[in-house]
Amino acid sequence: MESAPDVISQITLIRILLGIFMGTIARAVTLRSDLRQVPSYPNGCFINLVTAFLAASLGAVAIPSLLTNDYAAVTFLMLAVQNFRDIRKQIQESLEQIDPAGFAPRGSAYIDGIAKTFEGRNYLSLLTAFGTVLSLYLFMSEILWLNILNAAVTGSILICLLVRFTRGKCIGDVCSIDFGQIEIKGSDLYVDGIWVTAMLGIAKRKQLFQEEGVALVATPKAEKHRLTLESDAQRMAMLYDAVRSIGAKELLFTKRSLSDGRVVIAFVPIIKDREQILAAVRNTPILESVRIVSRRR
Repeated sequence: MESAPDVISQITLIRILLGIFMGTIARAVTLRSDLRQVPSYPNGCFINLVTAFLAASLGAVAIPSLLTNDYAAVTFLMLAVQNFRDIRKQIQESLEQIDPAGFAPRGSAYIDGIAKTFEGRNYLSLLTAFGTVLSLYLFMSEILWLNILNAAVTGSILICLLVRFTRGKCIGDVCSIDFGQIEIKGSDLYVDGIWVTAMLGIAKRKQLFQEEGVALVATPKAEKHRLTLESDAQRMAMLYDAVRSIGAKELLFTKRSLSDGRVVIAFVPIIKDREQILAAVRNTPILESVRIVSRRR
């Protein structure tokens, strides 16, 4: 006679559900459609929340499975890692396909960073759910409200720690951003004495830039921060974030001063919101490919 299948206990189910909830919340608090428009709304947000739910589910069931000597959970975790990598690859390919259609290109380095961020946040959901369920099993209380309180506290601490650990620096952390003085001499454009371009020979372009153009100057706060602005990919990312936040007409320029490392971003915006332009450039993330790592000797 066949034995009846094991039925999951109510307290175990509650612990798993609490872990899944906190893991999904971990992704929700980092999910926002910002000036980079990634993820898109509403479909992109929905896809990311569903993926977070699945990642949290895998993390939440790992502890109960191991306690019952069901080591298949480890296999599922390995499959999840491969699936997250596939998702990163799909996001990267999708952004590369639509990149030429925007106001300004993001660049391959920026796209790679966005894709890695999305992959990392799936692990954020998985680890939060795993840690929450582990805490519930260590606490081993049968009282419902104590389990909810434990899950809320543990999950919140894990979210804060993991978000802080994975958060990178922005351009505003290493540079001071200010508006520059635009000066046009013949067909040449100068910003704070920095030559930018000689493409303003057409009278309409010259008039358009004189009347509506804006220019920002990024000045490194330290000599070592010049290395960040030396990268073409980083300057492209700064220009993209500035342009994507308020739009741009046909004129887009970026130039680096060889003498002091200052970087100029100049364009003609569609929406004339100077504060939003400043915020966009200051919040541009420092790309991983150009990040400076200090070493102790």
